[in-house]
Amino acid sequence: MNTQASTWSELLSGRNAARSVALSGGVALHAINIYIATTILPSVVQDIGGLHLYAWNTTLFVVASILGSALTARLLQRAGPRGAYGVAGGLFLLGSLACSLAPNMPLMLVGRSVQGLGGGLLFALSYSMIQRVFDERLWPRAMALISGMWGIACLIGPAIGGIFAELHVWRAAFGSLIPITLAYLLLTFSVLPRAEAQRPAAGRLPVTQLLLLVAAVLAISLGSLSQAPRWNLAGMGVAAVLMAWLLAKESRSATRLLPKGALHPRSPLFALYGTMALLIIGMTGEIFVPYFLQLLHGQTPLLAGYLAALMAVGWTTAELLSAGWLGAGVRRAIVGGPVCVLIGLVLLAVFSPVAGGGDWTVLGPICLGLTLIGFGIGLGWPHLLTRVLQVAPPEEQEAAASSITTVQLFATALGAAIAGMIANQAGLNAPGGVEGAAQAARWLFGVLSVAPLLAIALAIRSAAIRF
Repeated sequence: MNTQASTWSELLSGRNAARSVALSGGVALHAINIYIATTILPSVVQDIGGLHLYAWNTTLFVVASILGSALTARLLQRAGPRGAYGVAGGLFLLGSLACSLAPNMPLMLVGRSVQGLGGGLLFALSYSMIQRVFDERLWPRAMALISGMWGIACLIGPAIGGIFAELHVWRAAFGSLIPITLAYLLLTFSVLPRAEAQRPAAGRLPVTQLLLLVAAVLAISLGSLSQAPRWNLAGMGVAAVLMAWLLAKESRSATRLLPKGALHPRSPLFALYGTMALLIIGMTGEIFVPYFLQLLHGQTPLLAGYLAALMAVGWTTAELLSAGWLGAGVRRAIVGGPVCVLIGLVLLAVFSPVAGGGDWTVLGPICLGLTLIGFGIGLGWPHLLTRVLQVAPPEEQEAAASSITTVQLFATALGAAIAGMIANQAGLNAPGGVEGAAQAARWLFGVLSVAPLLAIALAIRSAAIRF
């Protein structure tokens, strides 16, 4: 491991500057789209219906992103960096067009799935290219820069979504992504090479594991559509069986989603992946925050979008703060992160259900909770990701790079499915309205707080890893 300190100027000057813009721009586009969709979704369901499918907008988007992430290494090898970004951007553009024209929620979900496939490719390409174009000592800052695009997105996405929602033209919000995507494609075409240096051939695609992973997430989502607890439990039961099958297949297969040994409980990678996944699951209640803020706290779509984006602000702030830390600072960041997320979720569980009508004695703690959740994740995030690459054997570097997005996206999809189940079961649709939203908020954030609580023990193990 190269422990030599690095500086931001090294990453953002000369040839590295162009590469940084190209890599971070893909994540920015992906993240801006997420915040646009999150902000305008309450307006979408008012116009075309589908409140019971609210969480599916995130679930299907992320499931498709997982598939895109899994295809990244093969696409890079066959099409080269320039071609891979072209395919990813083209899919993203088609999905945005479909969303802007969708007459009902099922067709909206089709568009979101195509968007997710392209977005997953853009997201994974950025992380896969880091180790190709930057020295190892620049990896933590490159990770922080790319992840920091969520902070940029939280300034732009809610503004685009909120303005169009308040003008009652939410379709134009998706349409605005089309020229942005075209401009980004021109940038990557001019900056990235047509082909990369010769690398080992990408292995076979772990099709069985991917199908099992997708099926497990969809099983929970399908069960959540019913108000009957037996169907919710059935969905969870089917998902548990599928996950057990996936783990068994992954442990004995030569074609894997994760680096070898990652699923062994004593493996350093197991602790790292577990910490990452639990932190992400803890934040997935974010998809309902704009809805709660508008219905329970009287906020406009624009302001609700910006308040919901406080998670991203906290995440970005913490990453920029901690990216240059070494030694004991890294260990404190990794362990302190889940604690911050836990405190933030407790604040949301207590104050979100209180219909305050804009009272800042209620909104203040909500804002603090949202910020703490993001801050807690971002505090140790660049170091968790860097340690995944450092712990993985040299021959597993490709799998390690792609696994970062696979784990993050799977945790997001699983968390969104669970969040949808909790919210629907708690009363989001029945009784619905203010009473249902209050009940859903209380149960949603209360149950999700278990995730960072469990993450603390794994974070302690992750922080103790020595190289």
